[in-house]
Amino acid sequence: MAAALIWISLLVAVSAPIPITYHAHLQGHPDLPRWLRYTQRSPYQPGFLYGTATPEDRGHQIIEVTAYNRDSFNTTQQMLVLLIGDPEGPLLPYQAEFLVRSHDVEEVLPSIPASRFLTALGGLWEPAELQLVNITSALDRGGRVPLPIEGRKEGVYIKVGSASPFSTCLKMVVSPDSHARCAQGQPPLLSCYDTLAPHFRVDWCNVSLVDKSVPEPADEAPAPGDGILEHDPFFCPPTEATNRDFLTDALVTLLVPLLVALLLTLLLAYVMCCRREGRLKRDLATSDIQMVHHRTIRGNTEELRQMASSREVPRPLSTLPMFNVHTGERLPPQVDSAQVPLILDQH
Repeated sequence: MAAALIWISLLVAVSAPIPITYHAHLQGHPDLPRWLRYTQRSPYQPGFLYGTATPEDRGHQIIEVTAYNRDSFNTTQQMLVLLIGDPEGPLLPYQAEFLVRSHDVEEVLPSIPASRFLTALGGLWEPAELQLVNITSALDRGGRVPLPIEGRKEGVYIKVGSASPFSTCLKMVVSPDSHARCAQGQPPLLSCYDTLAPHFRVDWCNVSLVDKSVPEPADEAPAPGDGILEHDPFFCPPTEATNRDFLTDALVTLLVPLLVALLLTLLLAYVMCCRREGRLKRDLATSDIQMVHHRTIRGNTEELRQMASSREVPRPLSTLPMFNVHTGERLPPQVDSAQVPLILDQH
């Protein structure tokens, strides 16, 4: 049986634009079911719950939706009851999936853009009733977020089903010649007029056709064996493992690094302690005239330092605080000494 797309628009009726965000999850669970997705571009736009249920999802499911008002911080909650049963209507064995690069997922979920896409696609397909099977954002298929340039979209995959076989035009798009042209960066072969352009920019190199009218061959179940491999003359496993003594390996692993470290330590101690010249050897290697000059300079320096420390003379005026030459008066503390000359001269 065919599966139909389910989408629900989440919108609170207000008179003025108010930022509202939504949070939806399956009752009793923190997230949505695996077949249901949620998207909302901004708080000022409606949110969408969309997805295609599978036969394993039949039953009664309750979705809890909470709306948050970003201005007043008010919240409201609503329950969505979904009764998922067997799909009704004709079988849709022929399904085609298109990558539309000119739209985002929330732009094709409303009924008007979706019906416009089906009407435009009818010109490429045999006259028959087309039905949306699934809509998936390109980001969910590994696509990348586009650059923030006007006109750049994320892209959306649209799967359409029909009871009529594929047209010759669609078969030519997925032919090996078209794939070869796409691999070289050229547009694929399209024998008919592109009725989807210019409203929908379809990537014709990413079109896939699935024909479910032909039953797939059932995979043969592997027969259980006895669990014993067949005899291989090139593989001779050992019958038993020999005992090994790892004491020697452990001693070599530990003692060799310790011995090397000890030798390096002894070598460094010999260089630092036993190879020093010493003061006596250095003095003996220096000429007598140079030693006399050195001792004379040191002696004169020490004598000048002793004389400077023992003399009793007043300090130079330049080392005292600011003063007046004639009166000897010092400057008051509140005066900024940085703005006053070093010596005051009064006539």
